[in-house]
Amino acid sequence: MVRDSGYHIGKSYKVWNPGTPADAPFGGQQYAYEKAGRAPNNFSEEVTSRIEKGASLEQARQEIFAQVNKNFEDFYAANQQGKPWHYFLGVTTTHRTWVKGSGKKLWNIEPDSLQGKLPKFLPDVPEVREDVADYLGECQAVDAYVGVLLKQLEEKKQLDRTLIIISGDHGMPGVPSGKCNLYDHGVGIAMVARVPGGKGGRIINDFVRLPDLAPTFMEVAGVKPPEGLYGKTLLPLLRSEKDGQIDPTRNWVITGRERHVGAAREGNLPYPMRALRTPEFVYIRNFEPDRMPLGSAKNITETETPNFNSLQNVTYTAFADMDASPTKAWLIHHRNDPKWKWLYDFTFGKRLAEELYDIANDPDQVNNVALNPKYSETKTKLSAQLMKSLTDAKDPRVTSKPVPFEHPPFTDGNQTKAGKAGKAPNKKDSK
Repeated sequence: MVRDSGYHIGKSYKVWNPGTPADAPFGGQQYAYEKAGRAPNNFSEEVTSRIEKGASLEQARQEIFAQVNKNFEDFYAANQQGKPWHYFLGVTTTHRTWVKGSGKKLWNIEPDSLQGKLPKFLPDVPEVREDVADYLGECQAVDAYVGVLLKQLEEKKQLDRTLIIISGDHGMPGVPSGKCNLYDHGVGIAMVARVPGGKGGRIINDFVRLPDLAPTFMEVAGVKPPEGLYGKTLLPLLRSEKDGQIDPTRNWVITGRERHVGAAREGNLPYPMRALRTPEFVYIRNFEPDRMPLGSAKNITETETPNFNSLQNVTYTAFADMDASPTKAWLIHHRNDPKWKWLYDFTFGKRLAEELYDIANDPDQVNNVALNPKYSETKTKLSAQLMKSLTDAKDPRVTSKPVPFEHPPFTDGNQTKAGKAGKAPNKKDSK
């Protein structure tokens, strides 16, 4: 819609998938600017490879940054008619996998500096601290990419004319409570915005969602949002000069999940969840609590455990809705340790139909108080609010019988039985 309104559009790397064609919202490869290279998607692997071939650390880093720079330069140069423009940088850098030890080697992030700082759902042990340090290193790489683009905009005298929004799409992969969960660590992603003429240095506490970005961009472009579009423009928040809560109606948000890896559990069934997040509580409704939340154990039995290397590198080895990682492997290998059995069960075991977490007393969201009589009234209230909101939004999970999300084609009631097994999740985009 922005393109049709006269904008020059383009993207580098991942925009949206699965879909046909790939990255359908940007017209597939028609608007792709990636000829300079795709190495930025795999920062630690690419830099490490270059170092092994004789490059210095700084030289290797600059080669990756140059690809980010040239891809945007090509996009900008293609706008020969001087149209307003919209560019999407979709690096998958923080997706698994990354090089073990790269956080320290490439970014000087000392894993032991994280000791005593990890949330309760991450074991404070050397293997996990290193894994988190490596993840933070990949985050540093993304930050550097943004710096490359900001410098370009400044040189082109476009910085003060451009709305810039930086965000992710899920929490850290391959760890408890992260990606594929509705706890804060799974869905509470960063969002930073810079608006022309706006007051900087503010922290806004309003609840916002990724679907709010579409109407925001449409308003900037002067495009009327289509009827039924889910989301509200963020411009009133961005143009405000206030801190804290700005829009009093933005005091809660709903998140949801159906499926990630198609064949994670028997019958290729999803694990449907919806959550209501308020300033004080997280309330989660698990619609099929008899299913395994992160997929089937597969090769894990009381007496058998897959080897560490398989668990940290092959997602399908067990619990396929959690990406393979050193943290995942460590927790599975320590599942019978009395100190960590609770975390293994909390992460991979079946969950109650309802979960409730008191943010003030349990910021890491590991103590489910849904069955605590003290919270009975709160649970009832939040449950009613969630279900009403889902019903009002015509969420098929609560308004359709049969539920279309259970089987292909996933869009209406004309379903087949369990579809073909899904393909194994891809690693990050090819280089």
